[in-house]
Amino acid sequence: MAGFRSLARQVRDPRGDLALRRYSLRKCLERFAPYGHRATWDHLCTRHTIEPEDRSPDPVRLVHALEELEAARAVWLRYEAGFAERRRREKREGLRRPGAFDDWHRRIWGGNGVARCEDPAVHPSAPLAEVLGRLISALESQPGAVCPVCAETGIVWRQDLDCAPWSGPVCTGCGIVVPRPVLTPGALARARRIRPRDLASAA
Repeated sequence: MAGFRSLARQVRDPRGDLALRRYSLRKCLERFAPYGHRATWDHLCTRHTIEPEDRSPDPVRLVHALEELEAARAVWLRYEAGFAERRRREKREGLRRPGAFDDWHRRIWGGNGVARCEDPAVHPSAPLAEVLGRLISALESQPGAVCPVCAETGIVWRQDLDCAPWSGPVCTGCGIVVPRPVLTPGALARARRIRPRDLASAA
């Protein structure tokens, strides 16, 4: 099975068939897709003016989309390296049982779905690396009461998420499933009291 870097080389190969280069970019998302596969693809297509179903897209746009994905992956890999070092240090100091933060991290190891978007068409518009930078800053700071990506306060609790965990806080501004460790207990409690139908009826 080809790794991310091998697939990236195929995307860049000027001698390669355009359909294969597009396919290789889609395969990259099986290795790293911060919003989830479909939402990350929609994000890249939107930002780089690629028709999602175009089998022969502009190769320059394909490469620009790959470069955005690679920049975000580099941000996440640096974070994961620091996380792994912290866990090694904690184990040496006798702290064997991971906390709730580590439970969340274990589910998104590799960066897939780190800022998962339930609706593939609703996702942050900023570059992926910028979004991950904001999320990492929030993970390394004290919990807050707003979405770490867009700073919106409209966070609602969803009971019908498509992937585990099957329920959680979702930002109504940028669409991400907000990592629970970045929210205060008060913000989580407030999200549980607000249902998506409550927002719809108030509109």
